[in-house]
Amino acid sequence: MYTLVWTPAFARAAEKFMQRYPGLRVKLAAVLRDLESDPFQPHLKYHSLRGRLKGFQAVSVTYSRRIILTIESTEQEIVLLDIGSHDEVYR
Repeated sequence: MYTLVWTPAFARAAEKFMQRYPGLRVKLAAVLRDLESDPFQPHLKYHSLRGRLKGFQAVSVTYSRRIILTIESTEQEIVLLDIGSHDEVYR
C-alpha cells in the first residue's frame, strides 16, 4: 500500500479541477484509491514522461485528463504534483 502525498500545487490544481469538472469527483476519488493500492494497475495507464518532465510519471483519470506524479519507492510514497487536461499538465 502506498501513501499519497498532496503537494500544495496539486491541492490547488485539484480544487480548480473539481470546480471545472464536478462530474469527475467520483472518478477522481476512485483513481486516487487505486493509486494507493497499486499505481501499476493497467486501467490507470501509468507511464513515464520524457522531455521537460523527464523523471516524472503520469496516470489517466479519463482519456484526456491526467495526474502528474512521482513515486518514492523506498518510502512507498506517491507524490502528487499536478492534475488537469493533457495540454494543461504537459505545458
